[in-house]
Amino acid sequence: MTNLDETDQPHADPFSFARAIALRQLNLMPRSRMELAKKMADKGVPSEVTEVVLDRLADVGLVDDRAYAELFVRSKTRGKKLARRSLRMELVKRGIDPEIISEALTPVTDDLEIEMANELVEKKLRSLSSVESHVAKRRLSGLLARKGYSSSVIMRVLSQHLD
Repeated sequence: MTNLDETDQPHADPFSFARAIALRQLNLMPRSRMELAKKMADKGVPSEVTEVVLDRLADVGLVDDRAYAELFVRSKTRGKKLARRSLRMELVKRGIDPEIISEALTPVTDDLEIEMANELVEKKLRSLSSVESHVAKRRLSGLLARKGYSSSVIMRVLSQHLD
């Protein structure tokens, strides 16, 4: 015997069902419109209902891809120190409009990317003190590349720390 909430299954009012899905998802963390639409589709909500519910949630400010993208960029540059390229790819995967992505990435300047890359390298260097220089360089290059930094930024930052 399972204990299902009545909002876990579509019933007479698909709009209430869809709204409950969206609100539950938004309660966990901010979501893009596409992420919410996908979750509703996974639960069997008709696309017409999804659009109406998402439009209504956007009207009241609960679904806002622009605010989501700005928050995402701020969060990932502070925490994970992701470069513009990685941020752009992540936002594209979340269904954010390219114009909104460009606006959200405006604060991520070349200087900020260099600063973040330097912070990552300085932190990682502490654990690489016992390895040879070429091994440290390879590991640091890989770290920065995985975070989306360009080869010019990688070479510039590594030359400051390893030469």
